[in-house]
Order: sequence, then structure tokens, then C-alpha cells
Amino acid sequence: MSDRPTVRPVTLARLIEVTHACEAESHTTAEVEDALDVSHRRARETILEALRIGLITEHEPDDEESDPWYMTTQVGVEFLKAVRAENWPRMSDILEARSPHYNALLKALEAVTPADLETVLDELEDREEHTGRSYNQTSIEVLGDWGERLGRIQRNAFTGTYYPVDREDVPVNFAFQLLSVFDDLEETAGVSLRQRYLSIPELREHFCERVGCPRESFDEALVTLAKQNVGRVELSGAPMDTGAKDAQLGIKSMELAESDGLVSTDQSTEQVMRGVEQFSKQYYYLAIHDRDLSYDPNDD
Repeated sequence: MSDRPTVRPVTLARLIEVTHACEAESHTTAEVEDALDVSHRRARETILEALRIGLITEHEPDDEESDPWYMTTQVGVEFLKAVRAENWPRMSDILEARSPHYNALLKALEAVTPADLETVLDELEDREEHTGRSYNQTSIEVLGDWGERLGRIQRNAFTGTYYPVDREDVPVNFAFQLLSVFDDLEETAGVSLRQRYLSIPELREHFCERVGCPRESFDEALVTLAKQNVGRVELSGAPMDTGAKDAQLGIKSMELAESDGLVSTDQSTEQVMRGVEQFSKQYYYLAIHDRDLSYDPNDD
């Protein structure tokens, strides 16, 4: 196996596919090429990264003329179980335990969150100075992509800053935190440009960055707060071409692909931001008319 110090540019989908391809029967590199329908170079990169993580293992042939072959390890079997169950947190745990680069990224983010790419890179270089491992922009983007698709990391779609998702729900003082983020976003426009209605996608990104919660938790909490504070807060729709739907970066997601063949995933990067849904209608703006808000997470 290669001692390459940097992570290879291999997507989660490829790691899943090569692990599954070698699950039922052994495969040579040429057979992996055919199974994944990729070039020889891409097959080798994927195999070597899966080997380093321990998802597959290499077996040397008895004769020198035959090619090495690969089989899925027990770690790989557990990895595939998590894929089939769409248990993304379990997949992230396996990668954190088996990939030193992914583990290092998560620890770096815990130390400097929220952070732009350059700050993350500086932190990793300091932390990993004596390990022999190295990082660059591409490696952070690759590892960040793993974390984003598994829900372990999020990236502010408007600013590009990374942060770990370290809680499942919004804090109990959701209303207070929301007002704080709302005020901060208003202030960035200047006193003379204070806005009555603010973009829900922008509020979501900055709120989740501040508290480290999933975007879905923010949406659920905001809809609940709107129901509990009728007249105090207002959700507003928007025309199709509203700027509230635009963002610098996309929101990355992953789901199990519907296929009878190779276990794989559908991965998307959606750049058109969603609003929140209430009564089957999408809302993209929030107005706060009365700051005396109440919030009970147990009262839907």
C-alpha cells in the first residue's frame, strides 16, 4: 500500500462502490475498473484509499504473473451496513476511526470553528507537523465533502466557512438565539439600511454556524416558533427570482441509490437555497414584529 502523505481525491461514492464490488467476490484492479466503469488511474486511487482506511484488504497471488486481488474487510462490511441503512453518523464514525486525515480535520474544526479554508489548512499544518501527513486545499475539500454529505460538517453557503455539527437539535433558547442572529444580519447592512424582512436561507446558515446544529433542526424550530407566535413573527413568500434563493456554495447531500446492482449513492450539490415549508407552501423571508417571543419545542 502507498505511503502517500496526502489524502487521495476519492469521493464517498467511489469508496462505497469499491467496498461493495469486493464484498461478494475478490476483484483485481482490472475488474474494479470494469465494475466501477472508471479509468485504470481512478481505480488505483480508489483502491489505495480504501486500503488505507481498511475497507478492503490486498491479497498477493501465488505466482508472480498474476495480479493482486482485493476483498472487503470486516470494517468494510460494517461500512456497507451503515450505507444500506443510510446511517450516515455511523459511516462518519468509521471514517473518523480509520482515516487519520478525516479524524484530523474534525479535530481541527473543533479547535477553530467556524473557519474558512485557509484557517483550517493552517490549523491542520500546525497539528500534523510531526505526523508525516500533509494537507492542501484539495485534500480539505475532499475531506470536507465526506463530512458534509454525512452530516458531520456543514459549510456556510454564503461565506464558505466550515464548522462541525455537534448537536442534533436547536438550543432551548432558540428564540433568543434567533433574535441575536437576526440583529447581527441587520447590522451588517448599516443603520440606514435595516431590513424588516430577512432571508430565511441566510438566517439558517448563520444560525446553524453559530450553534452547530443541522439545517433541518433549524427549519423545524422556525416553523414551530411561527405557529406559537402568530402576529409576532411573519413568514413571507417570495417571487421565483428572489435573491434569497442564491448562495455562493451548494448544500451537499447523499442518499442510497435505487439500484439492483452496485451499492451506490446519489449525491447532489444544490445551490438554489430552500425556504421553510408550512401548510405545503414555501416561505423565504422572516419578519419579527414583536420581540417578546415564546418557544416550546414540545408543542408542535
